[in-house]
Amino acid sequence: MKFCSQCGASVSLRIPGGDNRPRYVCDQCHTVHYQNPRIVAGCLPVWDGRILLCRRAIQPRQGFWTLPAGFMENGETLEQAATRETLEEACARVHSLQLYTLFDLPHISQVYMFFRAELTDADFAAGEESLEVRLFEESDVPWSELAFPTVGRTLECYFADRLERSFPVRNEAIAPMLAQKKN
Repeated sequence: MKFCSQCGASVSLRIPGGDNRPRYVCDQCHTVHYQNPRIVAGCLPVWDGRILLCRRAIQPRQGFWTLPAGFMENGETLEQAATRETLEEACARVHSLQLYTLFDLPHISQVYMFFRAELTDADFAAGEESLEVRLFEESDVPWSELAFPTVGRTLECYFADRLERSFPVRNEAIAPMLAQKKN
């Protein structure tokens, strides 16, 4: 950040009075510009025991498989964001959303929240951000081609929990990806 969104003056990175973290502070009007983690909401859509995955048409991780998810917009609930992202990326409608996994990614200032959900019907297609969309049995999941650790971990939890017929809400921190495949 270089300029204040309030008055247009330059900003400096410093610890404002009464705070304990460096923040961008306007040199002129003294507005403190807080930067907080972004929330990613998505679904683990299920149809007849299979999981719906999308092959990404965009960066990051273009060409890799993911659950439909994206950044939450102002003015919407988590469920609305997860439902919207599923419709946008997979042209799929979901219902019976149940919060399932929450992942903290402090190294990139993001929080991921996935809901287990049932597809309303088997009518889905690749949205603008997807190259293709498919239903996968557990044995067919392209594990080595998953886009993000949050997706892999959610699927691991789901398949293990499905055996137990119990789906507790899980909250974990995810470490940075150290070695990413180059596309």
